[in-house]
Formats: sequence, structure tokens, C-alpha cells
Amino acid sequence: MIFKAKDKTTMQQNDLTGKVALITGGARRVGAQIARTLHAHGMNLVIHYRSSSDDALALQTELERQRPKSVALVKGDLVKFAELSGIVEAAAAAFKRLDVLVNNASSFYPTPLGQATEAQWDDLFGSNLKAPFFLAQAAGPHLKKTRGCIVNMADIHADRPIKRYPIYCAAKAGVVMLTKSLARDLAPEVRVNAVAPGTIMWPEGEAELSAAQKQEMLARIPLQRIGSPDDIASTILFLIRDATYINGQVIAVDGGRTVVG
Repeated sequence: MIFKAKDKTTMQQNDLTGKVALITGGARRVGAQIARTLHAHGMNLVIHYRSSSDDALALQTELERQRPKSVALVKGDLVKFAELSGIVEAAAAAFKRLDVLVNNASSFYPTPLGQATEAQWDDLFGSNLKAPFFLAQAAGPHLKKTRGCIVNMADIHADRPIKRYPIYCAAKAGVVMLTKSLARDLAPEVRVNAVAPGTIMWPEGEAELSAAQKQEMLARIPLQRIGSPDDIASTILFLIRDATYINGQVIAVDGGRTVVG
């Protein structure tokens, strides 16, 4: 009888239909695939964006063709502390509940020692560490009501720093400890875990790599290929839907890169 009751509870937890996820930076790249994956499994979404309004509107239109009135958008600058609680409250109000917070948004660019600025420190720590903490703090009461969860976006370079990126790596190291700390503080109602991507998509803009740099990175990955946004999205789906007894953990999704010396 005990096992049957447990199985029934697990089935109810695994059903994501009508549950609500707030995804920061959810309008493009990996964030957009996370949105598509969770939406395909029945979740309603609140997609946060900062400047990618066209991408956000296009994604909302795409998903609502499949299920009308299932996606809300919220604009905000995660580096601006005053906007963070408002993002969460808008998300909770959109569908009258909040079940999942995915702290996906992230700034990523080099800050070589001797050239780094305070503004870069504030931006990288703000988007990668400060915002996830204060969003979690604001979301905590809502998530406790629904026995929800948080998934943070860490990075394998939180443990293996890459040259010329000291501020970014330090911020992501903070995300790892933040995940573990929140997992204790928000338990037992709310689970908190993180995903640590390896090379999933080639970086853009200031962080763009040359062909030689890409080949060098591939040579260090046992699977000899980069991952895809779906690799991250499916892991996040697992942590939300299936991993009901996993808490405070960081899952590397890196093709085996972290097992190479």
C-alpha cells in the first residue's frame, strides 16, 4: 500500500500540465529551446527577456499556435536590482501560480586580467549570480505553495577556469554554491538543482572563437562534438519532472569534457 501511494504521488508530480515556469533569458538560443521543451510537456510559460523583444514575440506566437494563451512575456534588466522582484510578481500573476524558476540568463565575455573593469564585474556577477539569488528569494514563497523547483544555469568552468574569463568563472562558481545553499534553505518544499553545460553552442559577439580555437576545444571532448540546446533542455525537463528526490546537485552536460585532464 505504501508503494502504491508513493507511485500515485510521483505520477501527479510528473504531470506538468498547467504548471507554470518562469525562464530568464528565454527568448533565444538555449533559453528558447528550454521554453519549447517545457511547453511541449504541457507547461505554461513566462518568458523573460531584456532586449530581444522580436525574438520573444516570435517565440510566443510560435508556441501559442500550438496552445493559445499559454505564454506570457516579461521584460526586465536582471542587472537592475529594483526590477527583479517585479519580474517574479509579474510571472506569478500571469497564470495565478508559479511552479518553476529557470535561471537561464547569463552574460559571457572575456575579462583579461589587467583590462577588466568594475562595470564588467557588476554586469557578469549581476546577471550570473546576483539576479538568480534575488529572483529565487522573491520566488520562494510562490514555489513553496506549489512545491515547485528552481534550476540554475551553472557551467563546467565553475570548477575548471578558462583563461581570460576570471570574472565569469568566479560568478559561475558562486552559482554552484548558491544552488547548494538554496537547496538547504528552501527544503523541504522546494528543490534546487543546476545544470553545468560544456560546449553547447559556439559563443557569439566578443566571445566568438576562431576555427582553430573551436577545433582545439573539440579535441578535448571525448564525444568529439559540441552539444545542442536540446541536451540542456532535456536535462532541465528531467530535473523538473522526474528528479523528485534530487536536490542540491549540479549535473554536467559536457560530452565528457570534465573527465579529461
